[in-house]
Amino acid sequence: FWGCIQGLRGAYYIAEGLGPNRAAPRSRLYSLNCLDWSLLTPATKEMLALAEQLNGRFQGDPSFEYNLADINAEVAARLIEGGKEPVIKEEARLIATIEQIDRAVGIVPRGAFVKTPLGSVHENRHFEGLSLLEAKKLSSYFHFTEPVNLKNKTLLEKADLDPSTDFLDSLEHDIPRGSWSIQLEKGGTVVVLRSLLWLGLTFYHVPMTKQFGYVYFGTGEKNLDLPFML
Repeated sequence: FWGCIQGLRGAYYIAEGLGPNRAAPRSRLYSLNCLDWSLLTPATKEMLALAEQLNGRFQGDPSFEYNLADINAEVAARLIEGGKEPVIKEEARLIATIEQIDRAVGIVPRGAFVKTPLGSVHENRHFEGLSLLEAKKLSSYFHFTEPVNLKNKTLLEKADLDPSTDFLDSLEHDIPRGSWSIQLEKGGTVVVLRSLLWLGLTFYHVPMTKQFGYVYFGTGEKNLDLPFML
């Protein structure tokens, strides 16, 4: 279960399917009633670009159409030139939003996954959880997506990294700084990270165990005011 995006007229309940290779594209399903599930198509670059033009709440109706001519005339004109209608369905916006959230704030503890020499990513059978000291640091958590900052590191910085476990970007360099809140709950036995950029994303890890995960319960809107709130 991935989470829930709350719309004005209904909510989207979302589930993700993962294969043995965790770096492979995920299968995503959504439901309006938790009984009937529909498979979502993979997100495309165009879908992500168009979804960024939209703001405001989701309606809760997958067939609802947003008219881009009312939102961004330039983008709408480009679509018309390409022989496409200047509209985007809410289902496409849902696909793009889930992808954006997974890329931006989908996180895992350091060492939970290993990368093989062939490039596939698998669960680390030797991972026994972070120590309580390590679990309190942002540098102990990684974005589970294609790294960006890692490629920009110098050879000296990479010298201390283990290529099989340190193949992702850590949270310590996230922009804006302060976009994560770390809290200890249940008397310090559970570490909880909450994203202030995508409000509603909560990650948990029980130190010294293999238990970790994240769930999203929100409106599917990015907190664009965050830089002014910090």
